[in-house]
Amino acid sequence: MEQFPLKLTVVIITFNEERNVEDCLKSVKDVADEILVVDSFSTDRTEKICEAYGARFVQNKWEGIVAQRNFAQSLASHPVLLNIDADERLSPELAASIMQEKKRGFPMKGYTMNRFNNYCGQWIRHGNYYPDRKLRLYHKNAGRVEGANPHEWVQLNENYPVQKLHGDLLHYSFRTFSEHVAKMNLFSSVAAQTLFTRGRKPSYIKPILSAFWAFFYALIIRRGFLDGYYGYVIARNNAMYSFYKYAKLNELHKGKDI
Repeated sequence: MEQFPLKLTVVIITFNEERNVEDCLKSVKDVADEILVVDSFSTDRTEKICEAYGARFVQNKWEGIVAQRNFAQSLASHPVLLNIDADERLSPELAASIMQEKKRGFPMKGYTMNRFNNYCGQWIRHGNYYPDRKLRLYHKNAGRVEGANPHEWVQLNENYPVQKLHGDLLHYSFRTFSEHVAKMNLFSSVAAQTLFTRGRKPSYIKPILSAFWAFFYALIIRRGFLDGYYGYVIARNNAMYSFYKYAKLNELHKGKDI
């Protein structure tokens, strides 16, 4: 069997992902030299499913997505990492593109890919949801995960050139509108707490202006209207998320619970 010069660890962060994780594992098993799952103490069948695919399964207390991803990075056995969520899959074209770079020895320090989002059963081709480019494949010693919970990104240590891979990262984001609303409420609370901790001042105009801009940007500038009904729903929820985030920040400054 041919030996590639650099091996790849695929990192998956989980919590109660029995519904999603098997399809994710199937999509990465042929490109990964190691599958590392860092789990925040799931109570469902997540662990058994991961172990059936030969994944290395580690449990760690949840302290936010940024901390969890960097903890996982510190445990990775191989010098190149691919971060993927349990509700994401590599398309066949993207998997082939990663294998091609692997055969070349991963000459670039970082690689980006387009994420293609499925919302309530419909693939979304416009708005904030596509191409939704992400830097997910990178050399472990060349970067780390940064961000403000609940959002994160890979930050390379230097201004390295990056290469865009062919194919899409398929993201099954929300199966129902209710799922989206619940996640939006949770994430806006986390984001408000992050802003509060960082000293962001309250403002009564910010929730309104940010909501208006989020809606206009997603629906008109990014042409979300071309996705029809769900394009409108996504733009509307983007606006509400932004409104909730800053409104909850105002409540925190009043000393109220969110």
